[in-house]
Amino acid sequence: MVDPITKGPPRGRSGTADPVIADPRGRSPRLIPAADPLQPLRLQPIPAADPVTAKKMAQPPKACVHTENLGAGKAIAVLTSGGDAQGMNAAVRAVVRVGIYTGAKVYFVHEGYQGLVDGGDNIKEATWESVSMMLQLGGTVIGSARCQDFRTREGRLKAARNLVKRSITNLCVIGGDGSLTGADTFRAEWSSLLAELLKTGGITAEEAKKSSYLNIVGMVGSIDNDFCGTDMTIGTDSALHRIMEIVDAITTTAQSHQRTFVLEVMGRHCGYLALITSLACGADWVFIPESPPEDDWEDHLCRRLTETRLGGSRLNIIIVAEGAIDKQGKPITSDDIKNLVVKRLGYDTRVTILGHVQRGGTPSAFDRVLGSRMGVEAVMALLEATPETPACVVSLSGNQAVRLPLMECVQVTKDVTTAMNEKRFDDALKLRGRSFQNNWNVYKLLAHIRPPSTKSGYTLAVLNVGAPAAGMNAAVRSTVRIGLIHGHRMLAVHDGFEGLAFGKVEEISWERVGGWTGLGGSKLGTKRTLPKKYFEEISANISSFGIHGLIIIGGFEAFTGSLEMMEGRAKFEELCIPLCVIPATVSNNVPGSDFSIGADTALNTITTTCDRIKQSAAGTKRRVFIIETMGGYCGYLATLAGLAGGADAAYIYEEHFNIRDLQINVEHLTEKMKTTVKRGLVLRNERCNENYTTDFIYNLYSEEGKGIFDCRKNVLGHMQQGGTPTPFDRNFGTKMGAKAVAWITGKIKECSRHGRIFANTADSACLLGMRKRSLVFQPVTELKEQTDFEHRLPKEQWWLKLRPILKILAKYNIELDTSEKAHLEHVRQKRISLESNI
Repeated sequence: MVDPITKGPPRGRSGTADPVIADPRGRSPRLIPAADPLQPLRLQPIPAADPVTAKKMAQPPKACVHTENLGAGKAIAVLTSGGDAQGMNAAVRAVVRVGIYTGAKVYFVHEGYQGLVDGGDNIKEATWESVSMMLQLGGTVIGSARCQDFRTREGRLKAARNLVKRSITNLCVIGGDGSLTGADTFRAEWSSLLAELLKTGGITAEEAKKSSYLNIVGMVGSIDNDFCGTDMTIGTDSALHRIMEIVDAITTTAQSHQRTFVLEVMGRHCGYLALITSLACGADWVFIPESPPEDDWEDHLCRRLTETRLGGSRLNIIIVAEGAIDKQGKPITSDDIKNLVVKRLGYDTRVTILGHVQRGGTPSAFDRVLGSRMGVEAVMALLEATPETPACVVSLSGNQAVRLPLMECVQVTKDVTTAMNEKRFDDALKLRGRSFQNNWNVYKLLAHIRPPSTKSGYTLAVLNVGAPAAGMNAAVRSTVRIGLIHGHRMLAVHDGFEGLAFGKVEEISWERVGGWTGLGGSKLGTKRTLPKKYFEEISANISSFGIHGLIIIGGFEAFTGSLEMMEGRAKFEELCIPLCVIPATVSNNVPGSDFSIGADTALNTITTTCDRIKQSAAGTKRRVFIIETMGGYCGYLATLAGLAGGADAAYIYEEHFNIRDLQINVEHLTEKMKTTVKRGLVLRNERCNENYTTDFIYNLYSEEGKGIFDCRKNVLGHMQQGGTPTPFDRNFGTKMGAKAVAWITGKIKECSRHGRIFANTADSACLLGMRKRSLVFQPVTELKEQTDFEHRLPKEQWWLKLRPILKILAKYNIELDTSEKAHLEHVRQKRISLESNI
């Protein structure tokens, strides 16, 4: 339900709104304060059949206002400044539509701060339809420019006058730390700027009174992910997509000619892109500015490359951040590395500098959803602001949108650069945050540490269970290599539990899993078979192969299979070994984890397909496409793809719908065809309703839309399970595998008695899941209560709170609970609290 999932026609700009169609069931979503007072107001869904929510709804809110009045009489300007980043358009689109929805006027500022200074046609009022078809476009359609004029007081005087003349008192800035610092300076000088303009006759006293203060909210758009205080900046994920596309392409030619490739990626002051790229492609070496190599790095690098070739590899990949330096602060360039390798080893070595290709292309699904969520939060922050509210940045912390003091974030970001300039590299790594440090530690384990000569005496087996999911192979590779580093003997089980029962087990080496990170599907083979009927055979093989621990990578079957293994412990002592489940399924329906390996790849596949279908519909005019997505009963893919792909509706099992809702959607599309946007996109989760099938909805739309629009349907099917893994799934799988091996190693030692392993406690069989920002181990037996086994779903799913955002963009007549205000988090306090959880 997005772009717009307008259950009513768009509002006019004449001051009177066109009719807004409310939810026919009277279940308008509300903005509910989070339990944590430090979190911002956030949208939460109101599912029909949820008794907990029903109880909450029965409690009357203390103070409610209609959103159509929230922005009445106010004006918001949005601009993009500095370097462009994919996903900025999604943020602009959300600011415009949510601003208009609340009754405010919204203005585009073209060409960044330069447009603000120059005024005139650079500042134009935006309409609902003016941001249509923006989601899939890279860069920023309203333009961005580096502006020297705004650095001067004279330039800021002109900018202030241009805003005052249009009664704009709310400014949303999308850019990097320089752009946001400029905005804060502008706000701090606002009173003196108005006084000077009033004195010189630039504005009238009445205009000065109406614009007595300026609210500023920032969103960080930067592909480098170099802004402290936020997990991910807009554009970073898309830049990683561009980089990995090129790395995958280069890998094939490098293998053909046994070449070494040195790839230089962006990151003058931040090595995030280089670091994640190295994890996602299994690079032999990475150079980043935050952690320069040791003084003898040349010898170490050449030794590492030689070992890789002797191990059977036909290529070497070295990733270099453009700001890479040595311990003395001297730059390490791509050519320096190439010359070293050619001179010392004689390898055929090529350099590829990726450059601005990293900024271009279509934004990833993650960046579209991130930009949309940040846009909604930015408008709310602006409309709730008072003259005393400090300028803030809206950002993402785990799955929550949060507000942070702008200048605190800028200061910590500058502290990192200062630490690097002063050669305090350990401090620079710490200031980047715990997540950055964890990524760096996993990279060092996989790239710089070799398996020890002394063995642990333990044997671990790894298997895939359920349907294939992109990223499974990255998890297997990480599991095998980290296990070997711990000194374990590693076994690969083919074809899931069935393979374990039939003895399809073999020892797997370090070299065997080389190059697996970028491969889709499951190299080990995977089946949905559960272990219960094979307990005797599985027990016998666990004993005969001497298996001390199992790492199960898979979907809902992996979770239910581990529960069955726990039940079998009562009869079969051989099953009393530690188990660890790593969620991997496109459906993202495994309890205990907010994300599953493979879901991001499937989401991007659907989003790309939606882009192409929308393009087709826009060309033919008056056409509506009905698209069926995977997910079983879980509506994750349909909902997130709806938000990322600009759908008009997204039908899911978790949110009940009836024939009246379908009728409203048809009426909405009928109205939409009267506008300049003559196309429609409707998503349907495959099991959202047993009666309202894809064919039924297609036939209904076709009949009701006769003479107004025609319909087409598309069942995406198993293409959602295929393809190369996205950078997120590769990195996520790699980290999950490393974490699982570390945990199971400790658990085996804990359960070892006189040379025997006996694990019979609940905490010896755990699921490793991502909860908000933390990777946590949860006993599978404890997760039973959180699971709807009939529909293969967790009882609570975090992403359901995103659905009201779709309804806001669709102009539902909703209410806001304003009994409490959001509070700003402080960056340093936030970091300490988050790091204690990781």
